[in-house]
Formats: sequence, C-alpha cells, structure tokens
Amino acid sequence: MENTETTERRRETRLRYHWPIWFGSDFKGVLNQGQMVDISSGGASFTCYADNCPTHGQSITARFSVPKYEEDESFDIESYVRSGQICRIDQISPFVKKIAIQFSDALPFQPGQQKTKVAEYATC
Repeated sequence: MENTETTERRRETRLRYHWPIWFGSDFKGVLNQGQMVDISSGGASFTCYADNCPTHGQSITARFSVPKYEEDESFDIESYVRSGQICRIDQISPFVKKIAIQFSDALPFQPGQQKTKVAEYATC
C-alpha cells in the first residue's frame, strides 16, 4: 500500500519560477549559469549542467532576480546576490543536477507568500 501523505518540512511556501541564476565560488572568476526551480527567503533550488555543478557543502555566491508582486498584481523585478552553502544535490539526468542552497543572509521578503496569481506570471 502506498503512503499518499507526505511530510512537509519547509517553513514557508516557495515561489516556483524558471529564470536564470548565475553562480560561482566567488564573483572574481568564471560564473556558471543555471535555471531557478524555486525560492524562499532562506534558500533556493536550481538546475545546472552536471559538469559545472558545485559540491555538497561548498560555499557559493549566486546572482538572481525575483519577481515581487504588488497589490494591483503588477510586479517589479528585484535582483539579489547571496552567498550560501550547498545543502543538497539531486541527479536529474546524466547531464543535469538539481542544487539546493541555503542563503547566509535571508531575502528581505518571502517570495512564495505573495498573492496567489504569482504562479501564473512567474512561469511565463
């Protein structure tokens, strides 16, 4: 018998969207590009090519943009640079990995707690 209940351990809802993210061990060297999967105020997950993947426990710096929605359902794009530590790596395919990063400093808002229309716009 399959257990259909899952235990949600996340402290806040995540915003799912698929925009570019750039990352590296620092911003003085070569940056690698990935694609954002989801984000919360304390961390994010993104995909990247397996040959440019950071390692578990590695500290990286990432640059990315997040849509911030207003009450009238308009939105602005806010750009951030955050350092953090890689806390999980999942193999998606032989060529792609999904990376989870925990930010050293949280974002100033909770991206997934915005209006429910967020998902419609963020995936365009």
